[in-house]
Amino acid sequence: MHVLHVVGARPNFIKAAPVLAALGHDAGVCQTLIHTGQHYDANMSDVFFQQLGMPVPDVNLEVGACSHAQQTAQIIARFEPVVRERAPDLVLVYGDVNSTMAAALVCSKLKVRVGHVEAGLRSRDRSMPEEINRLIADQLSDLLFTPSADGDENLCSEGIAAHRIHRVGNVMIDTLVRLLPVCEAHKPAGLPDRYALVTLHRPSNVDDPVWLEALLRALTILAKEIQIVFPIHPRTRRRIAQLGFNVADGIQLLDPAPYLTFLALQKDATVVITDSGGVQEETTFLGVPCLTLRENTERPITVTLGTNLIIGRDVTRMQQEVHRILGGETKSGSPIPLWDGIAAERIAKVVLFAL
Repeated sequence: MHVLHVVGARPNFIKAAPVLAALGHDAGVCQTLIHTGQHYDANMSDVFFQQLGMPVPDVNLEVGACSHAQQTAQIIARFEPVVRERAPDLVLVYGDVNSTMAAALVCSKLKVRVGHVEAGLRSRDRSMPEEINRLIADQLSDLLFTPSADGDENLCSEGIAAHRIHRVGNVMIDTLVRLLPVCEAHKPAGLPDRYALVTLHRPSNVDDPVWLEALLRALTILAKEIQIVFPIHPRTRRRIAQLGFNVADGIQLLDPAPYLTFLALQKDATVVITDSGGVQEETTFLGVPCLTLRENTERPITVTLGTNLIIGRDVTRMQQEVHRILGGETKSGSPIPLWDGIAAERIAKVVLFAL
């Protein structure tokens, strides 16, 4: 049996690592790892592979950064010959990046079975490129691996046959559980006992100069009360430079953090302010308060059962919620079913049975 995995960005690596390991326990499974090159910077890619214990990709399509349409087209053009040559029995795609949708489309045309890991998530916001990728990948996939009950419900409402849907839990949590015991050694030195961790990368936040400046000014005010640690995405760094904004001394800018460093930063943070999807999940598992600077989330379970609050573009509310957290008023979360560190084992069982 030949299983081909497609990854393109850091969240994909975190999700694929435990699945590769779980399927590797069966001697009858041959695996191929394809990296589309969607994240091409060493800190965004190579270091993650090393820390996650993933094998070197068999093929790197080296697509790199460009517009969504160009990136998708290049992935399709470069991935199709790989599928024809390697002739896998199943292709596993992960998450909601352009690589996910493009690979699923290629396989559908070539009549190669596809499994989508982290299927069924919906923000109901089609202005997000990720939402389009989710919708298309799920419609084209033969096996849909969902992280939570809302994913099952979304897929059923869209006409996906129940026998194609498999609720397995959250593979990101598998990686977190495995590496949490060793992450502390990777935490940057010199941090205070209390700090706010900030991550921003979505175009809706960083490409709007008026909103970005308002947010930076709000963070500057908060930095007088609590130090802010800000591992800064290259896109965000460029936008701040274009603004000419002078970052306050209380805001510590870091280079993009490798997985173990960022996990350590999350674990010990007083509060996390983010627009990332995966961070909403990780903070919920860690029990760390999370304020999400988006109008919606495709991970509503992190709000209903977890520690996440959707803040939107409301800097006043963001400041108010941080003040509450500093005063000890934190949102308590509940354990989420199947977020237990063995989701990849469930995926492997389904794959072995299906093939």
